Amino acid sequence: MRIGINGSGLLARPSLDALVDDIARAEDAGFGGYWLAQTGLVDALTAFAVAGATTGSIELGTAVVPTWPRHPQALAAQALTTQAATGGRTILGIGLAHQPTVEDRWKLTWEKPIRHVLDYLAVLQELLATGASSFEGEVWSFVGEAPRPADDPPSVMLAALGDQMLKIAGRRTDGTILWCVGPKTLARQIVPGITDAARAADRPDPRIVCSLPVWITDRPDDARRIVAESLTIYGQLPSYRAMLDIEGVDGPADISLIGSEAEVAEGLAEIAEAGATDFTAVVQGFDPDERDRAWEVLRSH
Repeated sequence: MRIGINGSGLLARPSLDALVDDIARAEDAGFGGYWLAQTGLVDALTAFAVAGATTGSIELGTAVVPTWPRHPQALAAQALTTQAATGGRTILGIGLAHQPTVEDRWKLTWEKPIRHVLDYLAVLQELLATGASSFEGEVWSFVGEAPRPADDPPSVMLAALGDQMLKIAGRRTDGTILWCVGPKTLARQIVPGITDAARAADRPDPRIVCSLPVWITDRPDDARRIVAESLTIYGQLPSYRAMLDIEGVDGPADISLIGSEAEVAEGLAEIAEAGATDFTAVVQGFDPDERDRAWEVLRSH
């Protein structure tokens, strides 16, 4: 199982310089990937394009870019530009987001989400691969062509939890990017669903990227309480609630990797055994020493 860093926690106090420095530090530490959510007013792909100038080997993946507010042609242009800026190290993770976000924040209409993502992929992947699209769909369309700034398209992955989305991810993309999913859900729901779909479509076995908070501390109860409070919403959104019910837990804090070095290492082993190909850690800590301890344990795996 490949180990990477999910730097989305830095978005609470956004600083482009801090993000770029963190990516360079992760590369220097030997991590293979760095992942960043597209949220708030920080553009993840732009941050990666900037980081491309100061790094040379680390994969840079979005986890994830919501599809509703960005036309697939616009996202294809940005992703190809970032791919050129990073020398071919971009992974484009996309996802539907959630109905409350779509309706309450963006004031858009949540309807036909499966048709939405199928049309989106049709336009996006044609443009990434060839620079041309003639697709006219029910939700998304684009007819046109243009030169690409990068000949090698970025890998596309799709956030997927439910059966239908896992089938689309397996049949149409290189894998899935997960949040707040534990080992039971990986083994019972995610891995078989997406892998069977990929094999049925004669595609390579997909990447399955699992991301959770990691907190090595001598105060696990306090840490778990803080994580529970900060991630309360994920226990309420229906798609995540269904996954947490498979785990048999109340909320995300119960599947986060919190405790001693040995306990975190044991949690990583369980996730690997359940079938994740990648783990990306949202590193937490009461102080820099705790965060450094977490990086050390992650590096050793």
